[in-house]
Amino acid sequence: MNDEIIWVPLKQRDLFYVNRVMKKVAIQGIVGSYHDIAVHRYFEGEEVELICCDTFEKVFQEMKNDNSVIGAIAIENTIAGSLLHNYELLQESRQTIIGEHKLRISHSIMCLPEDNWEDITEVNSHPVALMQCREFLGKHPKFKIVETDDTAGSAEMIQHENLRGHAAICSKFAAPLYGMKVLEEGIETNKHNFTRFLFLSDPWMADELRDKHQADKASIVFTLPHAEGSLSQVLSIFSFYKINLTKIQSLPIIGREWEYQFYVDVVFNDSLRFHQSVDAITPLTREFKILGEYKNGKQSI
Repeated sequence: MNDEIIWVPLKQRDLFYVNRVMKKVAIQGIVGSYHDIAVHRYFEGEEVELICCDTFEKVFQEMKNDNSVIGAIAIENTIAGSLLHNYELLQESRQTIIGEHKLRISHSIMCLPEDNWEDITEVNSHPVALMQCREFLGKHPKFKIVETDDTAGSAEMIQHENLRGHAAICSKFAAPLYGMKVLEEGIETNKHNFTRFLFLSDPWMADELRDKHQADKASIVFTLPHAEGSLSQVLSIFSFYKINLTKIQSLPIIGREWEYQFYVDVVFNDSLRFHQSVDAITPLTREFKILGEYKNGKQSI
């Protein structure tokens, strides 16, 4: 039987092509936020449609509603530590980690173009950003510090409501987006401030979005029996197979006293050896799950 050729008009073909290549990515925050920057660094040179969400819960809901949506979530910061709630959301979602990106976080303080230093009375930003700029803010004790839900969202709010005398702490890249003037860049206390972002997808899409043969990192989760030496046995097996642990995070299991879930990140240079280690530790654990196998993420400024 001959193959049937279906002719698609030019405009429809163009739209079909764009729909195929454009990636829909849900983030917590708005355009100009650090999540936005991380997404465009990770998908550099690719077409991206952002889905901006108020909360991380809504990010996962977007992925649940449309299994073609990719999720981007912050999972840990070198200063503030792990975002523990995001570990729980990840575990409950059944999404797969397809990659990661480590973004250098550099904060700037900005205001409306008409304002200057002497006009500023209030500073708005996300509480983590405010904490990371504590030393700078300590030099300006007259500023009223007000916590908001989002860094770039603070700049948008000031611009939208024309809040004279207000300043926002966020990325310098948000300034031109919201018509703001940067007063000072690099106000974070620690210049080695990085946030690690995970990129997630529905399992059926994962292999289309990553090259599993290039994977040299994995994230796993498991529980252990409440018995002496149970964790050390697992760690010994990883050591035997020369699997390097880069992170281990424990979270208590609600309703099960003194029992914990362990989230572990490992890196390896031999996929076969990694899977052998998984086979060896699985009988020692409970509720074992590989959250994703992916390429060790790049670090960018």
